[in-house]
Amino acid sequence: MKFSQSAVALVAAAGVSVAAPLAKRQATAITDATILNYALTLEHLEDTFYREGLANYTQADFAAIGLDATFYTNLKEISADEMTHVAFLTAALTAAGATPVAQCTYDFGVSTPAQFVALASVLEGVGVSAYLGAAADIMSKTYLTDAASILTVESRHNAYIRQAVGESPFPVPFDTPLDFDEVYTLAAPFIVSCPATNPALPVMAFPELTLGTTGPIVANQTITLLTEGYTLAAVDGSSPLYAAFITILGPIFVPATPVAGGFSTVVPDSPEINGQSYVVLTGCSDAVTDDTVVAGPAVVEITNTLP
Repeated sequence: MKFSQSAVALVAAAGVSVAAPLAKRQATAITDATILNYALTLEHLEDTFYREGLANYTQADFAAIGLDATFYTNLKEISADEMTHVAFLTAALTAAGATPVAQCTYDFGVSTPAQFVALASVLEGVGVSAYLGAAADIMSKTYLTDAASILTVESRHNAYIRQAVGESPFPVPFDTPLDFDEVYTLAAPFIVSCPATNPALPVMAFPELTLGTTGPIVANQTITLLTEGYTLAAVDGSSPLYAAFITILGPIFVPATPVAGGFSTVVPDSPEINGQSYVVLTGCSDAVTDDTVVAGPAVVEITNTLP
């Protein structure tokens, strides 16, 4: 999803002005059917991603970057799992009398096997955080069990691919939950268009936030977060902006300093912040909510040495 620069949205609760429009959250109540369609939206994305990757790259292509035949076989199994998740959620929604969302058109921006595997690791991590974040809103015990069953499989996918690319398969003791809008913000850049007949979901994408720092990242390191195509500034011209690193135990707030193209901040030294981590920009240092987030999340891979 791209952000036009033709309007200015004011995030009053955060005290920050954004030189790009923020979509308004729809007033639709979040029901179990809504959550299942939200999950199906993500499963369609992952299903398409793996099917396209397997169509574009052969076993020999993956072998050329050091990934053996076993990896290729397991990649096909992951793809089959995602296809099964799509079929299962579609059937569950249909049985409940709800209209399931259809597959969208995507652009994943990968052109090499290495880029494909790197993005697979990120997408699987986001999938885990999406199911974990949505779990508290599921009312039906049956649907909650179904979602948990998918979550554990997505977590195994994530651990396997992380290990294959040389990352720790389980870098933290707790996975990080993300809310609906945070997940949609991470998924939206890959979505080109969706069928007009798809049910509307009560989600919005915040302005995109990306990591500008290259190379390994560790605790206490200064990193740059890019706000490409838009600018952020305090409404009163002086209020601080914070980088909030999201964890299961609550966000950790660090001052964000304006730099060319975005903001710099320091990675907190915390056992909950390692591996695939998420950071948002906010004008509030007390809580991270949809009313206070002004950009992000950005995905930051942190490689602290494990005990």
